[in-house]
Formats: sequence, C-alpha cells, structure tokens
Amino acid sequence: MTQAKVINIPSLLKIGHGKIHKIGKYLFDRKYMKVAIFFSDGIESLVADNLYSGFELFDIQVVCKDTINDIGIENIIHTAFKIPSDTNVLLGIGGGKALDYSKYCAHVLKLPFISVPTSVSNDGFCSPNASLLVSGKRKSVKSTMPYGIVADLDIISKAPEMTLYSGVGDIISKITALWDWKQAFLKKKDDYSDFAALISNNSLDILTCDNLHNPKDNEFQYRLVNSLVLSGIAMEIAGYSRPASGSEHLISHALDNVSKCPKMHGLQVGVATYLCSLLQNNKAELVKDFLLKTGFINFVSESFDKKEFIEAIKQAPSIKENYYTILSEEDSFKKALDFIDKDAVLRQVFKK
Repeated sequence: MTQAKVINIPSLLKIGHGKIHKIGKYLFDRKYMKVAIFFSDGIESLVADNLYSGFELFDIQVVCKDTINDIGIENIIHTAFKIPSDTNVLLGIGGGKALDYSKYCAHVLKLPFISVPTSVSNDGFCSPNASLLVSGKRKSVKSTMPYGIVADLDIISKAPEMTLYSGVGDIISKITALWDWKQAFLKKKDDYSDFAALISNNSLDILTCDNLHNPKDNEFQYRLVNSLVLSGIAMEIAGYSRPASGSEHLISHALDNVSKCPKMHGLQVGVATYLCSLLQNNKAELVKDFLLKTGFINFVSESFDKKEFIEAIKQAPSIKENYYTILSEEDSFKKALDFIDKDAVLRQVFKK
C-alpha cells in the first residue's frame, strides 16, 4: 500500500497583538528553556522590553544572540557549531536575513526554529527554504519548515510601508505561479500536487474580501499574514517552490542580477505578476484591480528602469534550467515588449 506523504507544518502559530511579550510563555509551555536568538539589524532594541520581560516571567535563558548581516552559507555553518550544545530552540526575529539565517542554523543543528517576522514582505517566514549566499550568489537552499510562527501585528504595523506593498506583490504572484505550474504539468515537464495547488490558491482569499484593500489596515495585515503562511505550507506540501513561484519570480531574480539598484523582492514580483498574467491571458483584470485598489501601482509608480526590466525578461527563462513557464514560449518576449509599450498600468511603473 502506498504510504501517505509526511508534511511538516508549524506546531505553533500565533498571529495577533502583543505576541512578542508572550513568546516566553510559548517557550515555557514546550519546555524550551534555553534559546539562541538571531535579530535583524535594529530589531533587538525595538522588541527588547516586551521580549525579555516575557522571558523573565518564565525563567527563559538566552544562551547566545547575534545581529545578522552576513547570510553566506559558509558563515552560517561555522556559527551554527558555536551555539551551546544545551540550546533547546532557535529564534529568528526580524526580516528575511535573520529568519533565513536562523532557519538554516536550526536545520544544520536539527533544532526547532521559531520564526518571528517583524514585516510581511514575502512568504519566506513560513517556507521550507532559505535564501542564502552560496559562493557569493543568492540561492534558495532547502531547509525545514519553522516549528513555530509568532507574528505580532503591533510590530508589523510599524514596519516601513514598502514591506507591506512587497507582501501584496508576493501574495498576488500565486495566480501566475499556479498557471505556470499547471501548464508545465500538462506539457509533461513537471509533476503536480492538486492539494498543494489548492492550498496555494486558498492563500488568495484576501483578494475576495470586499472593502479590504488598505495594506495599513490591521485586518488587511492579519489576512496577509494568514495568506503568506498558507503559501509557505503549499511549498512544503509540494516539496519545492512551484506553488508560489513561477515566471514572475524568474523576472524578479533576473532583475536582481541586472538592476543597478534592485527593488524589494515583492515589489519586483508584483509588477512582473501583472505582466505575466497578461502573457498568460490569466485573470489579468483581477490582478490589475487588486494592485490598483491596494495602492501598489501608485507606490511603485515611475520606480522601475524600463531597459533593465526588458533585459530581465530576456534573461528570466535561463534563470532555472528545465523550468517551464509562460516565458519559455518563443513569442513571449515579443508579446511582453508590446504590453510594456501599450498597457497603461505597465507604462505607469517605468521611469519617464
């Protein structure tokens, strides 16, 4: 008899206000009394009072802590084995670098990892992968799902608005990613998981909420965190990033290579998603409506270099070998140029 696949999902999930102060209790309840913490730059001072006062209530010991700037995989492995052997759990608190760093440390040491995002710029805080530097190049490295996720909306609401719009761009990308994945399967170029696709599609429920389009609204932020969590779980089910990453992510990765000043990941992905939805003839009006109503398009207006974006589209199909997306089609580049020249929304995002 075929065995069912074992799926790792977070055992601890807390989303709400004042959650930083309660981390001590969450650790105590699970008998995690000795913790190593990795912070993003500037984050420790932001959360220290609430975090450490919560630790004191339950006698939680911080056995080591560090602020993360270097995400080179060699440095992470070196650091991992300096962590005291009696450490029970690793906490990553902050943005992508700190979370990816501590996630991979936990993976190496086979310790539970609790992800504490202070912004919601993408779904990396709840994914089985870590974005690290390998031999000087940014790569997505297989890791493990977080044991826990604690998202404090009081902290997230104070994050730069750029991070919120980045999260908007990242969540809408599931529309084009799922289309690419299904087409790759139909062309016998990839496998497919109906259940992972279902979960990823359900992460888009935020799009159907009437009168919920303001990223600065607490309810929007709550739903955005939920949506990004589902996206991460879909990747864990599938065993790779296909449910959440397609042609639009390839363009963003290429932009990282060609741009003099790359934008935040989700901002690049959001613009690329709209273009790719046009190329796919796939829910382009829905994508446009969401990006306009949330203010995403106004936020990125005249911020992209047109020549760099076109070069990124050209390079995107070669970012991953044997990886079918709409950009693999021979006429896609020509069609993309035509949309860039004629579509009013796309014209708005490029510098004059």
